[in-house]
Amino acid sequence: MRAKPLVDRVAVVTGVSRRLGIAASTVTELLEAGAAVYATGWPNHDAEQPWGLADGETQELLEEWAATGEIHWEASDLAEAEAPRTIVNAARQRFGAVDFVAAVHARSSHQALAEVTAAELDACWATNARSCVLLAQAFAELFDAERGHGALVLFTSGQHIGPMSDEIAYAVSKGAIHQMTHSLSDALIDRGITVNCVNPGPVDTGWLDGELHEQVASMFPSGRWGQPADIARIVRWLCTQDAAWLTGQILDAEGGFRRWASLDRFD
Repeated sequence: MRAKPLVDRVAVVTGVSRRLGIAASTVTELLEAGAAVYATGWPNHDAEQPWGLADGETQELLEEWAATGEIHWEASDLAEAEAPRTIVNAARQRFGAVDFVAAVHARSSHQALAEVTAAELDACWATNARSCVLLAQAFAELFDAERGHGALVLFTSGQHIGPMSDEIAYAVSKGAIHQMTHSLSDALIDRGITVNCVNPGPVDTGWLDGELHEQVASMFPSGRWGQPADIARIVRWLCTQDAAWLTGQILDAEGGFRRWASLDRFD
């Protein structure tokens, strides 16, 4: 059996509430790798979305994870300006350090250009983009390089590959994350922290079903959607010493998704 590569390391993972989410799979992977995890999420947002959130779902996850490693979870609304610093400081207080931050959280938004409001643009900016800068800032201030390589993992959404005109506020905020990656990586590399950004492509987290779900699956060479665990394994790798020479990169982890060749299937 291979030694766990993240023993005695501490990770912060945001966006944790739903079992089917990428964040939940990321927690599972990091715990299995030996890290202690300080997880946060905002169930109110998921409960308002079409996919919903089952009563007690987050608590059930926590009970399962507690049997495999050190885990703590708090509700946190990253639209609040002080939330990123509060999260990072609380994680250090609880576990003694913070070595990795996986910013998996996102505010979903489905407003086209004719519908989008200033309030929605501001909300997506604050939750999706501003929070990542403030997480990076708080992380850098307390990171201890003597503990080893640190990593900040951000998430974008493929808006740099294809248009998302029905999700203007979301796409713009995710584009900001894409563009901040290189600058944040330069700002943090002298502290021993790498910064990379994952575009997971379509991942089967319960947001689509029926015929359209099957059509999207057919656009992958494998004939299946991306799964949360596919992306979580990439996050886990980015936190290991094996990935310490990689920084400032956008990783299009889409499994060969053929978005352009298959658009006619949606006509």
